[in-house]
Amino acid sequence: MAGVVGDTFPVPLKEHESKPDITDDTEVDDNPIEEVRLTVPITDDPTQPALTFRTWVLGLASCVILAFVNEFFGYRENPLYVSSVSAQIVSLPLGKLMAATLPTKQFNVPFTKWSFTLNPGPFNLKEHALITIFASAGSSGVYAINIITIVKAFYHRSIHPLAAFLLAMSTQMLGYGWAGIFRKFLVDSPYMWWPANLVQVSLFRAFHEKEKRPKGGNTRLQFFLLVFVASFAYYIIPAYFFQAITTISFVCLIWKNSITAQQIGSGMRGLGIGSFGLDWNTVAGFLGSPLAVPGFAIINILVGFVLFIYVLVPIAYWNNLYDAKKFPIISSKTFDSTGAKYNVSSILNTETFDIDLDSYNNYSKLYLSITFAFDYGLSFATLTATISHVVLFHGKTILQMWKKTTAALKGQGGDVHTRIMKKNYEQVPEWWFVTILVIMVIMALISCEGFGKQLQLPWWGVLLSLVIALVFTLPIGVIQATTNMQAGLNVITELIIGYLYPGKPLANVAFKTYGYISMSQALGFLGDFKLGHYMKIPPKSMFIVQLVGTVVASSVYFATAWWLLTTIPHICDETLLPKGSPWTCPGDDVFYNASIIWGVVGPQRMFTKDGIYPGMNWFFLIGLLAPVPVWLCARKFPNQKWIELINMPIIIAGASGLPPARSVNYITWGIVGIFFNFFVYNKYKAWWARHTYILSAGLDAGVAFTGVLLYFTLQTFDIFGPQWWGLDADDHCYLASCPTAPGVIAAGCPVL
Repeated sequence: MAGVVGDTFPVPLKEHESKPDITDDTEVDDNPIEEVRLTVPITDDPTQPALTFRTWVLGLASCVILAFVNEFFGYRENPLYVSSVSAQIVSLPLGKLMAATLPTKQFNVPFTKWSFTLNPGPFNLKEHALITIFASAGSSGVYAINIITIVKAFYHRSIHPLAAFLLAMSTQMLGYGWAGIFRKFLVDSPYMWWPANLVQVSLFRAFHEKEKRPKGGNTRLQFFLLVFVASFAYYIIPAYFFQAITTISFVCLIWKNSITAQQIGSGMRGLGIGSFGLDWNTVAGFLGSPLAVPGFAIINILVGFVLFIYVLVPIAYWNNLYDAKKFPIISSKTFDSTGAKYNVSSILNTETFDIDLDSYNNYSKLYLSITFAFDYGLSFATLTATISHVVLFHGKTILQMWKKTTAALKGQGGDVHTRIMKKNYEQVPEWWFVTILVIMVIMALISCEGFGKQLQLPWWGVLLSLVIALVFTLPIGVIQATTNMQAGLNVITELIIGYLYPGKPLANVAFKTYGYISMSQALGFLGDFKLGHYMKIPPKSMFIVQLVGTVVASSVYFATAWWLLTTIPHICDETLLPKGSPWTCPGDDVFYNASIIWGVVGPQRMFTKDGIYPGMNWFFLIGLLAPVPVWLCARKFPNQKWIELINMPIIIAGASGLPPARSVNYITWGIVGIFFNFFVYNKYKAWWARHTYILSAGLDAGVAFTGVLLYFTLQTFDIFGPQWWGLDADDHCYLASCPTAPGVIAAGCPVL
């Protein structure tokens, strides 16, 4: 989400455990950014090994495990996301263990001058950073897997495995090309300082201080292991024995026959008043761990959620805006004018797999639940609000830094960190980036134009999407490198291809993925390069780790997804899955319906006078104007610093995860986040600084380990838990999804 910093662990800044050499006695810290001067040391030991045997073993293991776990859990009722922080924490004691036990003998590679050792000395900060970059590649996801999933599990069509693999690989790797083109501006310039990286620098420095076990307490590793074991043991209850405690909705247990009461009280299908969950996966499943989100961001997100779900949605629904009462109050499904589920196959030409306009005109316009419709309005508003917010609050700073960047590049001076890097290490040759870019463009064209054109996107669509990514990478990169806010291109790309090439669902999602993800990946690579710049990691080592990590992660994500899609009967189909089965694919369901909205029907027949929802276009203007009052108040009352913490893009995007996230996810996430980042932070600050981040990683790791173990030992054999009332991972609010308009027929619902 734009503007939310994922890793926010303020730690005291002290000297490294080892004693690095200062590169030049005459070096002065002339970095122009005060935060960088306070956080990043101007020291480096170029003899310190980085790309070692330990780096390869721990890095590749982290990459493979995180890629498998995140893809495996991505298809489940409550998806789990395990971040690279878990690997960052666990790899430290493992690296030190390897340093203490592995032999130091030198091995020579036959017929070359190369030699290596399994143990080059103490486990150091550069190795740790590269292992975390490997882990980050494994945890970051492969967006194109959504396309493969909807083709096989929702549209029930075949796709050639090689075409699917080339799609996944090329979308992930194209970003290297843009990164190579713009690294001079976004990495070498001291004015492009990437604020989120300073948190990582602080965290690495804290981890590599000498740590003594507190009297009567535990080391960070001991605390992690205690939390991990407790989380592992407890998660057996909500994952197997008593799945109903993932969401408990009291209102539904009291008013069992009232549709309105259940709409208000259901945590899974309604507004969630009075609902909660006793499962860490409910807290962190869709929104990530709240322990790692800054307090001000939690408040902004919750304000957005409350305004959306308790003000906008109820007013619109109970006033029957857009015939809202014909449909569930919250659903990511698509519907026809009678309130029935939209029969997409009836408007698709089975041979060409595009829209049959005669069938569409004779059937029905496309309708959405009121929540899903406003979700698209919020996405429009978020885009313009981000631009407006950045211009108003950071525009002058960005302009000044851009002028200084171009001036610094002309002078080729750079700051102390750039001078150290250029003096001590070989830079990555330009042709490395260009070669990858050329290969990936060819791969993208083959995946779309070859294999019987299964992906529908013509060659000009591939090239246009790449031009969009190329044009936007620099301006959005400048914004992210100075403000830590990234504007997504998903809405813009969907709109463009939706108008240019309507009626083609796979062409739409492929265009969006190539345009949006290649830019997003490029900024991820550039951010990692800047982290390596601050940590004084050899650029070639950083490039190799990023490259190998991306290839390995993409392969594991693809293999895991293909395995699950081809071995689990009726995966993603809630109507045919056995009772208690977790394989409901809530995120992919949203992606599938988005492909219908933007691809099959298209924006022309959805968001103009030809469709039902032209009013959603007003959200572009609402988003553009929303930050203005906050900016005016901040200027009028400069001493009231809290005003600047009101972040309209975050507030507007606050509830944009709903659906597939549910009300109970937001409620439990908010409660836990406020408790730790306000109450614990203010009352027990020392405990919070030492343990909070590690607590989050331990809880995630315990849930992940239990989930995988249960699958291989029980769920593979269709054993999902003891047959009783509490087996359903459901809040028993069966009427919450019912329509309230007279005469609408829906399965399991009374006709009013």
